[in-house]
Amino acid sequence: MSKYSLTLLASLLASPIAMAEVVVIGHTAGPDSITQNQVRDIYLNRSQELPDGQKAKAFELPEGNGTRGEFHGKVTGRNDAQLKAFWSQQVFTGRGQPPEEHANAAAMKATVASTPGAIGYIDSADVDSSVKVILTP
Repeated sequence: MSKYSLTLLASLLASPIAMAEVVVIGHTAGPDSITQNQVRDIYLNRSQELPDGQKAKAFELPEGNGTRGEFHGKVTGRNDAQLKAFWSQQVFTGRGQPPEEHANAAAMKATVASTPGAIGYIDSADVDSSVKVILTP
């Protein structure tokens, strides 16, 4: 290994790596918390209600997004292909429509902030006062 490679490797190991995590966010007028099972049920069309009785409106990031993958891996236990198959069946049988997608965390956060009853998920590093964290899966 070259001297440069060793120096780079040593600096990477010595420096703290800040890794953010996915969080579930809600409208500021919504509930202060929600269980992981309740979130799973909302995202898998088993429930349309938040813990405080409000009608839930879930929002999604696009397929292939890393935060989406982390969220669904932790909460629904499904990957993009499984979600696509699930929602194809839901639509075909008339049971429901998939959550509306937003291109990025900023769009997700803006929509959740302006929609009562809304929930979504973003990287914890993107959270600000416009929304509140209601679950850290």
